[in-house]
Amino acid sequence: MPYPSALHALEHVFGYTAFRGEQQAIVEHVAAGGDALVLMPTGGGKSLCYQIPALLRSGTAIVVSPLIALMQDQVSALVEAGVAAAYLNSSQSFELAQMVEDDVLAGRLDLLYVAPERLLMPRMLGLLDRLHREGRIALFAIDEAHCVSQWGHDFRPEYLQLSVLPERYPSVPRIALTATADGQTREEIAHSLALAEARRFVSSFDRPNIRYRIVDKDNPRGQLLAFIRDDHAGEAGIVYCLSRRKVEETAAWLAAQGVAALPYHAGMDAATRAEHQQRFLREEGLVMVATIAFGMGIDKPDVRFVAHLDLPRSIEGYYQETGRAGRDGLPAQAWMAWGAQDVVQQRRMIDESEAGEEFKRLARNRLDVLVGLVEATTCRRQHLLGYFGEAAEPCGNCDNCLAPPQTWDATDAARKALSAVFRTGQRFGAGHVIDVLRGELTDKVRDWEHDQVSTFGIGAEFDEKTWRTLFRQLVARGLLGVDAERYNALTLTDAARPLLRGDANFALRIAPESRRARRARSSRPEILHGVPLTLFDRLRAWRAETAKARNVPAYVIFHDATLREIALARPASLAELAGVSGIGDRKLEAYGADLLDVIREAA
Repeated sequence: MPYPSALHALEHVFGYTAFRGEQQAIVEHVAAGGDALVLMPTGGGKSLCYQIPALLRSGTAIVVSPLIALMQDQVSALVEAGVAAAYLNSSQSFELAQMVEDDVLAGRLDLLYVAPERLLMPRMLGLLDRLHREGRIALFAIDEAHCVSQWGHDFRPEYLQLSVLPERYPSVPRIALTATADGQTREEIAHSLALAEARRFVSSFDRPNIRYRIVDKDNPRGQLLAFIRDDHAGEAGIVYCLSRRKVEETAAWLAAQGVAALPYHAGMDAATRAEHQQRFLREEGLVMVATIAFGMGIDKPDVRFVAHLDLPRSIEGYYQETGRAGRDGLPAQAWMAWGAQDVVQQRRMIDESEAGEEFKRLARNRLDVLVGLVEATTCRRQHLLGYFGEAAEPCGNCDNCLAPPQTWDATDAARKALSAVFRTGQRFGAGHVIDVLRGELTDKVRDWEHDQVSTFGIGAEFDEKTWRTLFRQLVARGLLGVDAERYNALTLTDAARPLLRGDANFALRIAPESRRARRARSSRPEILHGVPLTLFDRLRAWRAETAKARNVPAYVIFHDATLREIALARPASLAELAGVSGIGDRKLEAYGADLLDVIREAA
């Protein structure tokens, strides 16, 4: 079906009347045959940047996508919108793959999604060679382009081989897209994919609908459960843990507390992992407890929260993982519980890895930047966007903006703590050093004659909890190291010298007595503010039944944002329904009468 313009395709296929941000410029550039490198936040509409040019250009667009589940859902969504799309991956039988190839050769497909390893097979390259000779490749789209970065945890070796595309098909435009990439990763993408001359489109990395909240670990499971129950009961979310064991234990514990939770990690058998992912995508209100093996390319728009029970590996990882919340633009939360031990563990993992020294140095730097974010007493979003080179005003939608933390000058206390570590020989953990500071005559203090050192009793004015908080921060900020081989003995680092010399200050946040009174409101009342709940719920129930019958995720039928607009507008005719954002011609024809019936029944 020919489309006279990009706007015409946007409205009649996808149901939107206007492009957002840089979308139109990207679409027109690629549709005209230009190469592009696109950095756009999750939920910013990256897919339209190659889907619409695919409809405007002759031939079939080839989309490289790293995950089977992602390509399946995107193809389902396109088919629902009336677009001729298919995929080729290892989940298909030979016969089914042959049918898809026949459709490509016959010119029946606008878009073909393919895994990178499949694309590089001789059979697939032969198919592309034939299409290219006949001038029938519309474009190449390389999704999740950060997978080319050898510094990132999503690295896919096959992505490095995609440089074959411009060598083999030099006349075909290429567009590489990612939702997260710092300056170094951007250059790596451009170099590895031979896109140095491509036009770059960098959108704002801000996700204003996400509320960032970071708390000190204090019974983290209980804190997580309270967060879910108070703010997100019955809603979809992702909980990230560092280890597979912790994933399994946390998922089982949440399930025992009445939260519908499933585990996901790379150590599970493939069938169970796939089943859990499909359930998360297709059922509403599930919580996935996972390692970072889960999430890239998860196109589920109604994830209302992302929680971290362990510190991520970098700000880039944190941004990418939290970005899986609120893809529909509705309010969502990014919640994290952290402690100094998280930093110790991450540093140990870096030091003990088999990576080269340059990789370790960069990993340590990225971890240090992340520690700066979690320790921040000013706007979290400013810190986060600043990492990507983007200036911002205080956001008013993070914990530090909503309830600015109080701080106290802990410089003198920090010097005492560092001195006590030194005077006791840098061979003891925090508990023993605190006993010395507080003047506690324990057996251990007597045995080591630490009641005779100059720092004995100089910190009696503070209780044990305050000292433990101080030591956690000294470790987190790198002024103290932890020797795991000597029972977590504290040791001074070079970074402690300015403070000990009197050339630096040390401030600590004052922990609030209770966070309950200040807790962020549940996102659900905000999402449904002003919406007749009975109609909205009926629309969701209809969507769930329809999705089940069509064997697709509910959001492939309609996003919550579209149902919300329907519930608010209560359209009484197909013409009025056509004006709702997210309803294109194909969906209006397929579901318009059913939607009007649901609206009339709820009247």
